[in-house]
Amino acid sequence: MFSTDFAQYDSVSSKEFKDSVWAVLEVTGKPNVADFFPILKPFDLQGLVRRENVYGKKILTIFDRIIDQRLQTRLSSSVTPTNNDVLDLLLNLSLKDEPKLTQNDMRHLFYTLFIAGTDTTSSTLEWAIDELIHNPEKLQTARSEIIKLMENNKKNIQEQDICQLPYLQAVIKETLRLHPPDPFLVPHQAIHDVEIHGFMVPKNVQILCNVWAMGRDPKVWSHPKEFMPERFLEVKIDYNGQDFELIPFGAGRRMCPGLNMAQRICIAFDGGILVVCRVGVALRIIKGVKWWQMTGEVVVAFGGDVMGEVLLAVGGDV
Repeated sequence: MFSTDFAQYDSVSSKEFKDSVWAVLEVTGKPNVADFFPILKPFDLQGLVRRENVYGKKILTIFDRIIDQRLQTRLSSSVTPTNNDVLDLLLNLSLKDEPKLTQNDMRHLFYTLFIAGTDTTSSTLEWAIDELIHNPEKLQTARSEIIKLMENNKKNIQEQDICQLPYLQAVIKETLRLHPPDPFLVPHQAIHDVEIHGFMVPKNVQILCNVWAMGRDPKVWSHPKEFMPERFLEVKIDYNGQDFELIPFGAGRRMCPGLNMAQRICIAFDGGILVVCRVGVALRIIKGVKWWQMTGEVVVAFGGDVMGEVLLAVGGDV
């Protein structure tokens, strides 16, 4: 997006950005008493709005610094440098004779992309790996599908390869069914009184859609609590907002705009992990030494936490 690595652990700016993003996510995820008693909203009794504003300003300041640096680089060079990233694309639009995008628009767009797309994507990836580890036969099926695709010496899963990985797509769908990243979706508001199945929804009332419960409804799904990616190979159900059994991204005009990006990231990243790494579950811990079960063999891992109780051992056989 910026041609900048925000994952450098030894970088002060990266740590500042990561801490600010997670702080905003923590604040927005906490229950707010003002949601239940709107009359208390102006008082911000829990200080959530104040905290979010503090960390939000830090993130916006980082974006301003990155944008200013890119603009300065462009001004100091006789030839317009290009990194072919999102920031370059937006700057090109903003520098036209009739700009429709200001720097303030850009930084708030980046803010939305990072806040809405960080925790949701990472939690989906973690749940997918977790479910596969606890279902070794499904893990092997997914891995075999990817290895077969890689037989032509491809090193990485490309966007055009996704259509050739139906089982991995089904794994992501099943993960989103059982573990939607936003269980109640983004709150909506009724713009007028409406009656739904005999229930009157008053104007201006806040509406939460419980997609977590929908994904576990036994009237819709057979064996709803079991992880069964195969169910999506038998029926054509997708999460594009047309099949209301599965709407982790919402539906209609207000559905998540990052759907396509999230799909590509989840499939490519999970596929890469399954091919490059060996994964396993902790069997027991004896005097600080973790014993792991990995595809029929037992290995030992020394040291602290590795993704909680999940081990990723780089260098798996392909």
